[in-house]
Amino acid sequence: MNHPAICKNSVAVVTGAALGIGYAIAHKVAKEGMDVVLFDKNSVALKSAASSIRRDAPDVNVLAIEGDVTSQADLHGLYEQACEFGRVSLLVNNAAIITGAGPWDGMSKWRTLMEVNFWSALTLQQLFIETMFSQEGNAAIVNVGSKEGITTRPGNAAYSVSKAAIKVLTEQLAHELRERVGDRITAHLLIPGYTFTPMNFPDMTSSTHKPDAPWTADQVADRLVAQMAKGEFYIFCEDNEASWELDQRRMQWAADDLILKRPALSRWHEDYADQFSAYVADIAPQ
Repeated sequence: MNHPAICKNSVAVVTGAALGIGYAIAHKVAKEGMDVVLFDKNSVALKSAASSIRRDAPDVNVLAIEGDVTSQADLHGLYEQACEFGRVSLLVNNAAIITGAGPWDGMSKWRTLMEVNFWSALTLQQLFIETMFSQEGNAAIVNVGSKEGITTRPGNAAYSVSKAAIKVLTEQLAHELRERVGDRITAHLLIPGYTFTPMNFPDMTSSTHKPDAPWTADQVADRLVAQMAKGEFYIFCEDNEASWELDQRRMQWAADDLILKRPALSRWHEDYADQFSAYVADIAPQ
């Protein structure tokens, strides 16, 4: 049995829905009987996504809306059209970019990434939550985070900051919802691992061979729906390169930097390389 928000005669709204994880989630819940609203700025991919879902789930209604998550007008338009389309019981804030920005890079790079990865999710969360409060039935909000928002590996500070912000926002949302409405409306943090998507493989086509290491986007969507049904908040996706056990050790090491007063990001510090290797040495490779 699915999470009660994933049900027939209700609507799922998914941003960044034309490709990758967003499309996989929209396709998955449509197959479960939900009507879907797809939001993306890639008009060609958006039309293709809508056609594919209509073909594979002919009994559901599909609304494709072209728009930019950095535009407040477009986000408000998405909200209004989605509410007219039906009872919105699932919001998936998936839209994201990975364009790099370091700690002292120009503000324009930071602002663009944060507008896409964080502020759009907060805006839509604020828009839809009051409607979810006022309507009958269950609902859920899924914000898509990343392992890089937890262990915050070096190399792309802006992306890690945005996903760390999504993690904290969703944790706070889950608590406030629980205090106000119990489990009628829930929040969930989806944490993908290495995934075979255009974000990670920008030149991929329909004929591109998937490497062994990443999961498929469909595997991530399947994990989301399965773990939501179990009432999980942190919906963690390992990949074919790093097991759940290894990821647990990595997260524990990151948390212990503060507790043990190690240098920041000591996992990548040359003075701690041997210590970290020993810490995970007993975990068998995938």
